[in-house]
This record gives sequence, structure tokens and C-alpha cells, in this order.
Amino acid sequence: MLTVTDNARAAVEDLAQQAGVPSEGGLRIAQSAGQPGNFELALVPAPQPDDQVVDEGATHVFVEKDAADALEALTLDTDPAAQGPGFVLTPQA
Repeated sequence: MLTVTDNARAAVEDLAQQAGVPSEGGLRIAQSAGQPGNFELALVPAPQPDDQVVDEGATHVFVEKDAADALEALTLDTDPAAQGPGFVLTPQA
């Protein structure tokens, strides 16, 4: 299952708070429709029925059912080089 670092969890919580996402909402990771092998991240008010909930802090992280296998051995972290909030997926240690 995808893991989420403390840095990524804090970034999701900050972004969700700024965007006014309800407490049952969070960050959703899904397969990119236009670019196979890529992922789309979006703040959502609630998970889709088939989403996997991978992190339950003050804000949640959801993974689309079709993306779960591809993300199973990865970790969601923040990108320190990004201008503003940015996330990276890296292999689990």
C-alpha cells in the first residue's frame, strides 16, 4: 500500500485547509487519463466509492482503484525543490 510521509501529510492538510476541503475530503491520486503511467493529484470533498483510503490524518489520502497496484510500493513525499507545494512518489525504503 502507498505510504505517506509526515511532510506530505502536513502539506496535504495545509492545502486542504486553504482550499476549504471538508473533513471527510482529502488528496486523491488517480491514473492520468491522457498519459498512461502518470498520475493526477487533486483535492476532493470525498473519496469515490472504489477508492482506497491510505492515510487518515486530519485530512485523507485516497488512491483510485486502478492506480492502487502501481502505487503499492511507493511513498508520497513533498518535493523540496518545488516552487510551492509539490509532491513526489519514490520507492519505499
